[in-house]
Amino acid sequence: MFIPGLVISLLTFPGVIVHELAHQLYCRWLKVPVFKVVYFQVGNPAGYVVHEKPKSIVHTALISCGPFMINTLLGFFIALPSAILLRLGGDIGFINYLMLYLGISIAMHAFPSTADGEVLWNAVKEQNKPWFVKALVAPIVGFIYLGALGSMFWLDLAYGFAIAIGLPWVFLAWGV
Repeated sequence: MFIPGLVISLLTFPGVIVHELAHQLYCRWLKVPVFKVVYFQVGNPAGYVVHEKPKSIVHTALISCGPFMINTLLGFFIALPSAILLRLGGDIGFINYLMLYLGISIAMHAFPSTADGEVLWNAVKEQNKPWFVKALVAPIVGFIYLGALGSMFWLDLAYGFAIAIGLPWVFLAWGV
């Protein structure tokens, strides 16, 4: 079953917004000037952040991969109480389903986009970068592209469910 990316973006727009907000937050935290932010739009890309070129490859990597950390944590914590109620068989109403939807939506947009990977790859290809930096960053870029490929097989949706519902259930099973 093929569902166009536009439909997925419309259905999971909170995750797109948080993804772009995460890029912007990392820019702010790292003092990289931001020129334009589009949190959500109907089209491709669904959102983007235009910022100045970071001064270091570490800053570029943090800005590119920031959504992975922010979206994962936020998706987990938003869904956590509702996932626990669901697991314990409690009376789960509209608000809890809404929180689960938000958690899944946000977590499933954690993966950096291919544009994020391209920015990181272009930064590491510069001639003045030491070989060990290139060796460290190349696998990250590879994982970004694998994540994009995996989204064609619903890896992003599976990740959203795993973070928002699966992880809380694992913690409950372990008694955490």
